[in-house]
Amino acid sequence: MKRVYLIGSLRNPAVPKLAAALRAKGYEVFDDWYAAGPEADDKWQEYEKQRGSSYQEALDGRPASQVFDYDKANLDRADVAVMLMPAGKSAHLELGYFIGKGKPGFIALPEEPERFDVMYEFANAVCTDFDQLVASLETVVVPR
Repeated sequence: MKRVYLIGSLRNPAVPKLAAALRAKGYEVFDDWYAAGPEADDKWQEYEKQRGSSYQEALDGRPASQVFDYDKANLDRADVAVMLMPAGKSAHLELGYFIGKGKPGFIALPEEPERFDVMYEFANAVCTDFDQLVASLETVVVPR
């Protein structure tokens, strides 16, 4: 069974839907990060500012390190990554890290982007529908 790390935005309501659809196809999907909710990053920032922390101090803090380590461990464990658009800077960094490790990464692009980006060529495929995504995932050979 291929382990898929589903990358996306906490504010994208399509994340759990895509995760469920991939699970129905037999994939093990990591999307647990989504449980933090759409305001998690905003609330973390608000809390750190109330404490008088700068961004660097907040980033160096234990809570940020624990979240980062948790997500990175699951990225490292995955066989393949799928970034569901729209997604932000963190998602793009995660996909870049994953592909940089020599692992296959895909972009699920459910609608025409407002702005074209040639650097998506780093991905194994840019998929515009679910069937295309599943077909692309099936091309990945996972060493055992």
